[in-house]
Amino acid sequence: MSHRFHFISGLPRSGSTLLAAILRQNPSLYAGMSSPVGALFSGLLNQVSAGSEWGPVVTVEQRRRLLTGLFENYYADQSDKTVVFDTNRLWCAKLPAILDLFPDAKIIACVRNVAWIMDSIERLYRGNPYENTLLFNDDVERNTVYSRVDTLAQRNRLVGFSWSALKEAFYGEQAASLLVVDYELLAQAPEKVLPLIYRFLGETPFEHNYTQVEYDAPEFDNNLGLSGLHRIRPKVALERRATVLPPDLFEQYANMCFWQDGRDSRANVISAKPA
Repeated sequence: MSHRFHFISGLPRSGSTLLAAILRQNPSLYAGMSSPVGALFSGLLNQVSAGSEWGPVVTVEQRRRLLTGLFENYYADQSDKTVVFDTNRLWCAKLPAILDLFPDAKIIACVRNVAWIMDSIERLYRGNPYENTLLFNDDVERNTVYSRVDTLAQRNRLVGFSWSALKEAFYGEQAASLLVVDYELLAQAPEKVLPLIYRFLGETPFEHNYTQVEYDAPEFDNNLGLSGLHRIRPKVALERRATVLPPDLFEQYANMCFWQDGRDSRANVISAKPA
């Protein structure tokens, strides 16, 4: 294979785009926002495994080659890069397959207090008051902040799925290949966090510029009805603010940071609080 693959996953609104924007300053690395590779991976697997008419005629080895080829062909135009990071919240739920295809791969899971994730999404929603964002299916889901947050928290929706997938990976047998990176620490001290990430990956360190970080995807964000979803401020910094969530709703989601207690996990954690 022409590339070494690593993966960025974890929770939404937790720094994955920021981390990718920083990493892509390194000319030997490719990183970006969530790619369609995760959806293509699932779709291809659905076509060649149990339940499909093709399942009986496609061997496990053929499935491996097809899925490996998916990554190589999608990133074929990044031939000048030695390392490719694919970003998708799905990867935390696919570690057995990912590490079978790429045994040396590492997964970086970006995390954040779930209450602040809900706050961040709610702020984006309120910042686009003339759009019915695609995050919600109907008026019942988008009616109030309570229905919006509860919808996002469902196990098959944006926040609930990624939280459940991360928890599966954190306590799973492949957890040693997982590095959990807390958003607050990344935003406050990127010059300390990035060297630790490079060390975990086994990649050559690079001197990054944390005052001139660039990333935006306006067409993608506007299509979702969430302008600014992937816009990164040039200077990496933690923005302190009051929450827009009602106090009871904020409290409901504020104590879901299971990664702060790593006693039963082999995962690696870079956190603002002792893990």
